[in-house]
Amino acid sequence: MQARDSRSNDKRGRILDAAIRVFAERGFHSATVAEIARAAGVADGTIYLYFKGKDDLLLRLFDEKMTGLVAEVKAALAQERSAAEKLKRFIQLHLALVERNPDLAAVLIVELRQSAQFLKAADRQKLAAYVDLIAEVVRAGQESGELDRNISPATVKRAIFGALDELALGWLLGGRRAALKKTAAEVAEWLVRGLLPADGGRS
Repeated sequence: MQARDSRSNDKRGRILDAAIRVFAERGFHSATVAEIARAAGVADGTIYLYFKGKDDLLLRLFDEKMTGLVAEVKAALAQERSAAEKLKRFIQLHLALVERNPDLAAVLIVELRQSAQFLKAADRQKLAAYVDLIAEVVRAGQESGELDRNISPATVKRAIFGALDELALGWLLGGRRAALKKTAAEVAEWLVRGLLPADGGRS
């Protein structure tokens, strides 16, 4: 029974990995279930044992990858002591993940925008949980006096995530030529500087 479960999980994982490659290369709307099945080395019908269809496959892919991403970023932030360093780490890690896995980034950043089912979904908790990591750091930094108390954590999280999303999108669509690591270090410095208290000290 355990061996069967392991084989099933392995096949499901192969389908998800194949979907990332096919969606990134062909685009969500142009990609077909048959192409994904071929890339995964399974019969077309096998995909329907695990997923309702192409939309469901994209949504499950997003859900699972975001779960892993939230856990990875939380662990990384826990290693930093100050609010400023946590925010810089978030910014650098986000762009490093894009650069490290551009196919997955293309699916999460570009292709999901074209899924009507995702855009209409009221339940996008995983994305919200990821972006909320920024707000949590800001709130903690305000309480400790490290960050300006007059800024809105909700506004900061949208501004930072929006900036990172645009940088990643530009990199993905612009030929992926520039090194995102250098961009991340530069952006982290001036984005975080604007959140520090005006007097530079603790209030």
